[in-house]
Formats: sequence, structure tokens, C-alpha cells
Amino acid sequence: MPNDRLRSGLLKKGLTPASLAGKLAVDPKTVERWITQGRNPYPRHRHTIAALLDESESYLWPDALPTQRAVQVSQSEVVHIYPRRGAVPTDLWQQLLVKATRQVGVLVYGGLFLPEFNHRWVPTLREKALAGTQVDLLFGDPDGKNITERGADEDIGAAMPSKILNALAFYRELRGLDNVGIYYHDTILYNSIYRFDDEMLVNAHLYGTPAAYAPVLHLRRIGGGELFDGYVASFTQVLGKKRAVWPERSTANG
Repeated sequence: MPNDRLRSGLLKKGLTPASLAGKLAVDPKTVERWITQGRNPYPRHRHTIAALLDESESYLWPDALPTQRAVQVSQSEVVHIYPRRGAVPTDLWQQLLVKATRQVGVLVYGGLFLPEFNHRWVPTLREKALAGTQVDLLFGDPDGKNITERGADEDIGAAMPSKILNALAFYRELRGLDNVGIYYHDTILYNSIYRFDDEMLVNAHLYGTPAAYAPVLHLRRIGGGELFDGYVASFTQVLGKKRAVWPERSTANG
């Protein structure tokens, strides 16, 4: 059957079967068969195509890897596991941000620790955005029901909305910049996600425990893996429920 995911991925990136064939040094008819007949490319081509389309191999070719092999690849995406957020090396956050060139994504309720303890965090985000990197920052809605519940769970009462507003004060210099989106969300925060291109820090959440004392996974995307892309999908779903922190208001003329 046709591979509509591959077809759609090419369209999104403005690629044709012929242009993809040129990048891979294969016959255009071979690419057409991958699309129209659903044939699986060789592994070396799958890796390259997935990188070009910014998609996972498991999404483009779900049946290409045996289940056990897919599990092994996903395990290889785990660079390190930290027992708590405080155990993550302080300079790792900045190192990952500095290396990012395409996408930076942050999904938190407050995340106050980042700009509060790293004076280069927000200026570096600004530099990245000005250089063309897409920056999406998602914060908990101070008026949202899930923020109220989280405050009760952690036994800090109404302190959570204040933490969010304090964090946002650090990001005001990013307001109005191209390539920067700063949003509220009112979803259950199963994990805080910090994405830097193809690397990611995922802060797990434990009921009744502040995020600083919960484990962190350092992930690096590998073609054919499922962990990294699973968290990307989660981030994308929350992004679809966003509302702007500082909505643009047009002023009528006259």
C-alpha cells in the first residue's frame, strides 16, 4: 500500500521524489516505489530520509524494524538518567541550548530555576531566535485548574501562580521577537520537557513531590527509536492547546 506518511513528509519539506533521489544518489523510480508501493528503503537511506524530514523512522516505516530491535534502539536513546533534577550538571542546560540551531522547546509549569540560576539562559534564547532557531516556551496558566491542583498536591497552596509569573518576568525581553512563542497551557504536566534539536531533558513528575526532586532523563534521538519522538508528540499536543501569554492587539486606524 502507498506510504502516505512519506509522501506527506516530502510535501511539508518542499521535496519531490526526484529531488530526494538526487540527495540519496538513487534512481527516482526507486523513490516512487517507496511512496506508491510502500517498499522499505535500505537502513542507510531510512536514516538519511528521517533526518531530512525531521521524522522518526518508526513513524515513516512502522514495520521496518522488528519489535525487539526497536526496543533496543529506543534504549540507546537514553544518554543518562539522573535520580533528581538537582543532580543534572549545572552547565549541561546551557551546553544543550548553545548547540541547538533548529528548535528549542520548553514545557513546564514555572521552570523558574532556569533563568533564576543561569544568567545566560534568556540572552542565549534571544541570540538563538535572532539566528533563526524556533523557540517555543509553554508555561502553566496561573488561572488554570491544573495549577491549583498542583499547588495542593505539593502542599504549597497558591504559591504556584506566583512562581509562574516570576518566571515570565525573566522572559519579557523575548516578547515580540520573530521565531519566539511564549504561551500558557492548562494541561496535566506529566513531565517537564526541555528540547534542544535532537537532544532532550525530560523531568519526570512524582505525585506530591517537587520537580526538583524527581528523576530526569537525558535523551538523544536515534533513527528508529521511539522514546524521543514520543515526548516530541506529547509536547506538540500541548502546543496545540496553547494561548499566548502576551497576545498581540491590533489598533484600529482613525
